[in-house]
Amino acid sequence: MTAPSAESVAQGFRELYGDAPDGVWAAPGRVNLIGEYTDFNEGFVMPLALPHAAVAAVSRRTDGRLRLHSADIDAPLVELRVEELTPHSDGGWAAYPAGVVWALREAGHQVSGADLHLASTVPTGAGLSSSAALEVVTAFALNDLFDLGLAPAELARTAQRAENDFVGVPCGVMDQMASACGEEGHVLHLDCRDLSTRQVPFDLAAVGLRLLVVDTRVKHALGDGGYAERREGCEAGARALGVSHLRDVAHEELDAALERLTDERVRRYVRHVVSDDHRVEQVGALLDAGDVRAIGPVLTEGHRSLREDLRISCPELDLVVETAAQAGALGARMTGGGFGGSAIVLVEEAEAETVGKAVTEAFAAAGFTAPRVFTALPGAGARRLA
Repeated sequence: MTAPSAESVAQGFRELYGDAPDGVWAAPGRVNLIGEYTDFNEGFVMPLALPHAAVAAVSRRTDGRLRLHSADIDAPLVELRVEELTPHSDGGWAAYPAGVVWALREAGHQVSGADLHLASTVPTGAGLSSSAALEVVTAFALNDLFDLGLAPAELARTAQRAENDFVGVPCGVMDQMASACGEEGHVLHLDCRDLSTRQVPFDLAAVGLRLLVVDTRVKHALGDGGYAERREGCEAGARALGVSHLRDVAHEELDAALERLTDERVRRYVRHVVSDDHRVEQVGALLDAGDVRAIGPVLTEGHRSLREDLRISCPELDLVVETAAQAGALGARMTGGGFGGSAIVLVEEAEAETVGKAVTEAFAAAGFTAPRVFTALPGAGARRLA
């Protein structure tokens, strides 16, 4: 089962709150095919929604109370008052849905409380956007329950603001847009400047390929400063180059731009972002041309940039990429915010089991925790289930 059933989550709600929910919604996690740390630079990304999802049973309240519960965490019901929601209050998992309520109210929407019961199959700390799934499913539920009339992209922006300003993680908008706007059988080509999207067909099985996700089980926490430091470095690079965002540095002008930068750290970050924006466009063109196998080397090149220029990889992620290549994969790279999490591996269908086995054996030989390997299938975005 890749997502909790609407019936099971609704039943959990009834047992917890003593009544049926007003509805049940789902929002998926995501895996990013290409384009890391480009979203907050107003660049390009190409994620796909996963079948793994956060599912929330929710009822509207009118008394200012917000009650939150997760079936996945051994913790009591969280009770809050909507008018007392305070950013950076360290509310643990509950900060993500609470932050959405706060962000909606800050934008002038009259959200007067809710009861929420949630269950998720998106692995936490695996770089697959478990937090965005929590935010987006909450945003979609409240949008329906309070008749807010917000479009999916607006709900994604609201969810991003919850994570930026309430939780305190300076993420870009990719994760929330992938969760809100993903489409089954497609990757999402997203321009993070204007949020324009293009659904690109991505049926690997039809061409005899498979995309593996390898969860290294190395937990990452983007709130620990590494992500924010790289964002600050990218912003410093943009200022030094006289542009609003690194998106405005053309790939063909990259070498000249790098010569103008004196800070070696900033230079590395700029090189990664501008080249990864270019890689997104390369992958999009190859997929449009039907040359899917040719994206493999682009993925591997992206990992090299993440490892050497952005320096957000780790030994486990590097081992996945190296072992997969030796076992015959077409390409591989880490995906997500880094410092742990997951890698993706593009393989021939016939080689998928062999490559997965080789990675698992390499982890055992290195003394690492056994990885979790599964196939990434492009799933549907956020939606109401019941």
